[in-house]
Amino acid sequence: MESSKRNHRPQLAAAMAEARRVGATLPIAKLDRLSRNAGFIFALRDSGVDFICCEMPEANTLTVGLFAVIAQHERELISKRTKEALAVLKARGVALGMPANLTTKSIQQGQVVRQQNARENKENRQATRLAVLLRQQGHTLQQIAQELTSGDYRTRRGKNFDATAVCRLLNRHADSTETA
Repeated sequence: MESSKRNHRPQLAAAMAEARRVGATLPIAKLDRLSRNAGFIFALRDSGVDFICCEMPEANTLTVGLFAVIAQHERELISKRTKEALAVLKARGVALGMPANLTTKSIQQGQVVRQQNARENKENRQATRLAVLLRQQGHTLQQIAQELTSGDYRTRRGKNFDATAVCRLLNRHADSTETA
């Protein structure tokens, strides 16, 4: 199941492509389960794929647009209320996000997601190509980090590369070439 919070949803894209290919109507259970981003819903509406919202089958483009804007506003309100509630808890001294609450499985899943995000990051892929070439030329990890930083490459989180980050790039590259 894909989250309606994200706009990059491969299963939805595949369903839309199939619906477009066969000329079918895409059934949507609830509009706010599809997305709480009005722009995303408008893009779907304008994509040429017909869809019907099972929750309100009589909906037309006007009502879909209105409900899309309302769903996005509700998402923003939920986010604001959540942040305010967490700030109150933090002010009371409640420890938030305690690692003791995480299971081994959830920690491993988090690591897998972070590694996948790092592998798929466009700047990391570009930096990896340069790092591999420089390493083949005999540069040290620190020299490569300096070269990447001077070339305005940044990590996925927008930080300068250091020797450890370069080592991770090279290790991921080595792992991906071994499995390919």
